Formats: sequence, structure tokens, C-alpha cells
Amino acid sequence: MFYAMFHLDPSVMEKILRPLAIYTFLLIALRAGGQREIGQNNALQFVLLLSVANAVQNGIIGVDNSLTGAVIGAVTLFLIHGLVEVIASRNSKIHRIVYGRPVELVNDGKLNSRTMRRQRLSTEDLLDAASTQGAMKLEEIERAFVNAKGEIVVIARSENDLVNQVAQLNSQVRELLAQIKTIKE
Repeated sequence: MFYAMFHLDPSVMEKILRPLAIYTFLLIALRAGGQREIGQNNALQFVLLLSVANAVQNGIIGVDNSLTGAVIGAVTLFLIHGLVEVIASRNSKIHRIVYGRPVELVNDGKLNSRTMRRQRLSTEDLLDAASTQGAMKLEEIERAFVNAKGEIVVIARSENDLVNQVAQLNSQVRELLAQIKTIKE
């Protein structure tokens, strides 16, 4: 009984290499799938992650069902994850590769439709995120982007900006009216 619980059929080196290979594969697959995938908390993403975990389980531990094999696999995953985080925190190029960089959705109030499609976001998704910042319409959004964690970050136009814009437009209209008046005279 105890022998079966702790006996390793594959070698310890295989128990270390398997999780390393699966970790690398998953990191690449998740990055290729898009930044937003990791940060989403919806049923589809949950089902996907559970399915992937089930699919790669045997790849990580092989045919071994021992506690020792499971512990070696888990420890290897924790160590490689910690190592990747340390390296990424000290090297900005590696950080961008592992975590990605922010993707701009709205800049200066202009929606980037191409980026929205590429990130598989709808206008409703953007407005849902914007509502937490008090913006209810696209016109009320100054900037929006998907951060490296996959979250939609929205910077709403402040009321002062809108008041200043209206004042500036009024000033320009007055100047145009003055020019028209001088042309008529």
C-alpha cells in the first residue's frame, strides 16, 4: 500500500521535465490566445481552463499516480512559475513577452475598431467597463485600454474637460460670427 503511494515509475527527471514542457506550452498558448483571456471571469473562460487542466493532467504526471510524483510535478510548476516571475520582474523585455503590454482601445475619444475586433471586444464590453468610471457613452471616454492583466481600463473625460471643450467651441463660434460680420460689411 505505502509502496504504491510513493513509488515512482518514471524517473524524477521525467517528473520535472513534463511539467516544464506543459508550463511552457500553456504560457505560449495563453499569450497567443490574447491577453484578455486570462483576466476574464465568465463561464466560458472557466470551462476552458478546467478543460485544459484536465487535458494536460496526464502530460504533467504521466501514468504515475503516486503522491511523490504529484508533489514533484506541483513543486516543479511552482518553482518554474516563481522563476519566470522573478526573471520577468527584472527584465522589461521578458516582462513584455510573458505578460504582454497594454493594448489601446480608445485614444483621445476615438475608438479603435480594429483593435476592438482583435481583442474580441464589443462596444457593450467597453461601455460596461466605462460605467465604473462614470462614463455612459463613447463620447465620455478619453482613453481605454486592455492592461497586461487582461482588464479593461477606462479613463473618462472629466466634466472640466467637457466644460473647457464647450467653452472653446463657443469661443471659436464667436470668432467665426465676427469674421462673417466683417465680411458682410
